[in-house]
Amino acid sequence: MQPGHTLKPGAFYPLGSNWDGNGVNFALMAPHAQSVTLCLFDETGRHEVERLSMPAQNDGVWHGYLEGAAPGLVYGYRVSGVYSPRHGHRFNFSKVLLDPYAREVVGTYDGQDEFRDDVPYDTAAMALKGKVVHEPYDWGGDRPPDIPSSETVIYEAHVRGLTRLHPDVPDELRGTYAGLAYPSVLAHLKKLGVTAVSLLPVHFRADEARLQKAGLSNYWGYSSIGFFAPEIRYWSRRKGTTPISEFRDMVKGLHAQGIEVLLDVVYNHTAETDEHGPMLSFRGIGNALYYHLKKDDPARYENWSGCGNCLNLDEPGVLRLVMDSLRYWVTEMHVDGFRFDLATALTRGRNGTLDGSPFLAAIMQDPVLARVKRIAEPWDLGQDGYRPGGFPPSWLEWNDRYRDTMRSFWLHQWPTLGEFARRFAASSDLFDHDGRAPVASVNFIAVHDGFTLHDLVSYNHKHNHANGEENRDGSEHNHSWNCGVEGPTASPEIRGLRDRLKRALLATLFFSQGTPMLMAGDETGHTQKGNNNAYCQDNETTWIDWQQADAALIDYVAKLTGLRQRFPALRRADWFRGVESSQEDKDIRWLAPEGGDITGERWNDKSSFCMGMLICGGKQDRTCLLLMNASAQDVPFSLPEGRWQVLLDSAEPDVSQPVIEGQAILTGRTLRLAVSDTDW
Repeated sequence: MQPGHTLKPGAFYPLGSNWDGNGVNFALMAPHAQSVTLCLFDETGRHEVERLSMPAQNDGVWHGYLEGAAPGLVYGYRVSGVYSPRHGHRFNFSKVLLDPYAREVVGTYDGQDEFRDDVPYDTAAMALKGKVVHEPYDWGGDRPPDIPSSETVIYEAHVRGLTRLHPDVPDELRGTYAGLAYPSVLAHLKKLGVTAVSLLPVHFRADEARLQKAGLSNYWGYSSIGFFAPEIRYWSRRKGTTPISEFRDMVKGLHAQGIEVLLDVVYNHTAETDEHGPMLSFRGIGNALYYHLKKDDPARYENWSGCGNCLNLDEPGVLRLVMDSLRYWVTEMHVDGFRFDLATALTRGRNGTLDGSPFLAAIMQDPVLARVKRIAEPWDLGQDGYRPGGFPPSWLEWNDRYRDTMRSFWLHQWPTLGEFARRFAASSDLFDHDGRAPVASVNFIAVHDGFTLHDLVSYNHKHNHANGEENRDGSEHNHSWNCGVEGPTASPEIRGLRDRLKRALLATLFFSQGTPMLMAGDETGHTQKGNNNAYCQDNETTWIDWQQADAALIDYVAKLTGLRQRFPALRRADWFRGVESSQEDKDIRWLAPEGGDITGERWNDKSSFCMGMLICGGKQDRTCLLLMNASAQDVPFSLPEGRWQVLLDSAEPDVSQPVIEGQAILTGRTLRLAVSDTDW
């Protein structure tokens, strides 16, 4: 194609760039713009070749058809309009803008000040551009594994960090989509017994300028700018592949092993940050449309995300963008669900209120999205933003109250038995309403945001100096315990205690009711050297060191998931009621060490750190006995009537376990699982 072309009117639907075999239709939603110009570039994206005025506009969508254009064409937009930040408008014709619907992004944002909208500089050579994409793919009969919610075990992982140091993965594939689907990595996931991999954000991102100037990056990926484009940094660039094809290969490989793929998605804000941030896309296309602006000062952004801005999903066009993006990843990329970062922000209306949500309504009625897994991080930084238990039926939610309670029970012994039991039984106080099931509670001990499991028992304090913020960032409330020494130690006693606590915490996680989630690396003993906010550390701090992996701990986790799968009593689909489920049996009994059931004020006694639970398996399952002692002292425990086969003792997982009856000595900082051949 040579310069000198003109655009035909084309069609206003679908949005983005779409090739029909003869040419490309371009459609951009910019209802407040005075005009839109399509800019064509050479294949590198550095040289602007031609500018074409978009000839038509319908209901705020500008569109044009370029006959003869084909996949591979690199393009961007210049959008003209009023520049009046105090009225919410920031149009600037000198800035080339990325199509929000771009399937592949060309270029990188390097933090240049020239991207600020109040700087009169033409960004054509450096701006992010879209590439016209048409990529048929042979899925070969790929189907979602369709794991029942009650059997789901989530593994939270970072595409790069999981395999960057993996010795079995070829150098050119480490830290890539292809590396994650490498046979030895898939074998590890299968051995662990995980059923779903939840990937930290893989949407194309633009790292904050302040991080880049400090030689860092937004490693976690919570700085999205391309909601349809896979992050190009995780592409191996192997001949014959593209970011899209390699991502699809990864999904197909995980599905072949019966493992679902969940994406952590960031629709609450974008990489354009606050009023001093870069103009990359949305800000220049329609600032007042895409973002929540302060009512008393539209030159500034509402910042319920803590990242400078918030997308306005109360606006139909913005909601449409998010829904189109979600459907794309399900239908075209075959992902199985999503974890929504700061999900409360997605439900806020024009004035920041939380009464009614177009986003939640749109999800629930959508025939594609209603059937995939949906997990909310149920909070943001706005007023009344902490809302665990506040999402509708069929949603799952991260449960930070579970995390804090279990950490404190095993490491500090401050929660009451009542609080421990409530969280262990899937937090019915939060989730038992409107027909929701125990699986709604996504339980975790550690996730990407905070200490790793190993650091949880190795550090009393955060050590985030490498982040360049003088250790001010990261949570101060970690409920951690260093077992007597801050950081690494050669003491066999302290190292043994730390291992013992890790095993007790992991057993608690996998035997609790609800949906367990394991952070990648916790099964290997990975340490971040006390950094509890390693969002900007794309290095050995966050990359899993497979050479130093704790093989015994990996085997232990595999044993835990195997036991959870083996006994449905450990993963019930309905709530405990503490009442008889047959003529003689209660569905659960909470046991006191001296015998009998825990009752009355004992539930609120802060000096009690030992308890048991007897879970009725019904006619089709074995009865499970769980005994827990978080104190340092051994405790004699009067057992329920019958003989009990111990299947797991977290204190001695490699020792052949006995049959016990009558009374057992429960050693300190221990969890035991036993089963009976008979009902009690």
